[in-house]
Amino acid sequence: MSDLHVVFGTGPLGLSVARELALRGKQVRMVNRSGKSDPNLTPQGVEVVSADLYSASAAAAVTLGAVAAYQCAQPAYHKWVQEFPPLQTAIIEGVGQSGAKLVLGDNLYMYGKTGGTAMREDTPHNPVAKKSKLRAQMADSAMAAHKSGKIRLAIGRGADFYGPGVLGSAFGDRVFPAILAGKAGELTGNGDLPHTITYIYDFGKALVNIAESDDAMGQIWHVPNAPTTTQREFLAKAFERAGKPAKYTTVGPLMMRIAGLFVPAAREVVEMMYEFTESFVVDHSKYVKAFGNHATSHADGIKATLDWYKAR
Repeated sequence: MSDLHVVFGTGPLGLSVARELALRGKQVRMVNRSGKSDPNLTPQGVEVVSADLYSASAAAAVTLGAVAAYQCAQPAYHKWVQEFPPLQTAIIEGVGQSGAKLVLGDNLYMYGKTGGTAMREDTPHNPVAKKSKLRAQMADSAMAAHKSGKIRLAIGRGADFYGPGVLGSAFGDRVFPAILAGKAGELTGNGDLPHTITYIYDFGKALVNIAESDDAMGQIWHVPNAPTTTQREFLAKAFERAGKPAKYTTVGPLMMRIAGLFVPAAREVVEMMYEFTESFVVDHSKYVKAFGNHATSHADGIKATLDWYKAR
């Protein structure tokens, strides 16, 4: 029986999935457009190949004989609306042809504004921005493909993530290098509201656990997270671990709009700022009941992240 697992995308989430699979002794193939991946982050023995994932036939070819595939690829943030739906459609069609199970790595945009109520897998979709509407539509389309019998598919959802290899994130290179340099850490929106944060290796492990469970197919799963804290408390732990005095600066909606005049990605973040101006709390009890709680404490996750940034 094949033990091949195929990971679409070589970004932080794809690499965390590959890491977990390698730890379990699986055969791993990563796929992106270039056929290259960061050698310092890619586990030994992992094959990296090039394919046009906007082609269903290409997605089918690279997953032929695979037991499972993981959709962790995405276009540039400011190109989501135009390029994300055709990418996911081609991957679903291609993996459906090859017969592998598919686990989608997803976020929480589709829930929209919740008024601070904890998000559960059955929380109604309430998209309030174009990217949140997009993620809702893509998730609904994916689950429809499963229900129709086109593919065996499940969805794993994480919050804003941090950890080794995470760069473009509110909890990535916008904060950790500054903390190590003794500069101010960046808070987004209201830094004193509860905000669930996902450790990237927990996200990868959860997607692999989901893929290995036939019973998990056809369902949505929130990956496990350390207890929810505030951004300020999270950064305070990082300052303390780095041995630096805690200093903060705040980026609000207005500043993000100004940055958006020059940086396309910042311009696209403006409509999602509501996630940082109300409580943002994730309930992962469904996952814990099925798979156990392997969430990394923020203390341990911050240490590993600081160590990674120091070594860069």
